[in-house]
Amino acid sequence: MEWLLALVGLGLLAAIWGIGIERHLYTVRQTEIAGVLPAGSKPIRVLHISDFHLAPWQKRKQRFIAELANLNPDLVVNTGDNLGHRNAIDPVVESLTPLMRYPGVFAHGSNDYEAPSLRNPLSYLLHPSKPQHGHPLDTERMTSAFESGGWLNLNNKGGALEVGGLRIGFIGLDDGHDGKDDVASIPAQVRSQTAIDLRIAVTHAPYLRFIELFTEADASVIFAGHTHGGQVCLPGNRALVTNCDLPTRYARGLSAWSFGGKNSILNVCAGLGTSIFAPVRLFCRPEVRLVTLLP
Repeated sequence: MEWLLALVGLGLLAAIWGIGIERHLYTVRQTEIAGVLPAGSKPIRVLHISDFHLAPWQKRKQRFIAELANLNPDLVVNTGDNLGHRNAIDPVVESLTPLMRYPGVFAHGSNDYEAPSLRNPLSYLLHPSKPQHGHPLDTERMTSAFESGGWLNLNNKGGALEVGGLRIGFIGLDDGHDGKDDVASIPAQVRSQTAIDLRIAVTHAPYLRFIELFTEADASVIFAGHTHGGQVCLPGNRALVTNCDLPTRYARGLSAWSFGGKNSILNVCAGLGTSIFAPVRLFCRPEVRLVTLLP
């Protein structure tokens, strides 16, 4: 009986910590990727933001996002799931406005199209979640705000930006978790880019087929979110799930990939938020990632 009471007590403590404390411990994680810029280039600091799942009442999170502009990044990469509530578009745009003075790119996640709905959180342990069609959101209004702020739309689109004295080509896919990706668009995206110094790929969900496709398209770095880093992990940030076919050991941070004789680096951001129906993080602090690209 004593061991049972102790187990229940530990569970309650973990729940109190994960719900009441850890999910609010917003963190800026810094890392470097060497060997991706031309020799002699200046470092490029990329702020990777993802998975806000923002709700209108989350004022602390909104302040944290707005204050990220003080990091003075050279480039902002937004890998989606900005919205966590049907009334979150205005708070998201307002929070991100200070960051729009920097060059940026974005790709959407499924929660940018439809409001979240109640799910059984234990089902994530069995298999990746399946799309549930909730209240449709005014995605186009948010997209227009991002584009008006100067950010490049990479939802099944490509483009190029001048960043840090280099011309960077971008290729991107819309959310694959909800079947909005158009992989057939990638060859045309690549062909449209000439005289670039570096290629970066951006998508929301890091499915293996996307990592392979981007690597074969000569993307030096791939940015993705979606996994929440596992959200509820074992000690040591050991993820139990990724909500896609990405192995759990790659649920957050940097990993190296090779396909077709080509190499790339994947950076997965664990994101800042959770669904409003599963407001907990354990051994997986909410994060943004400041990635410095080096020669």
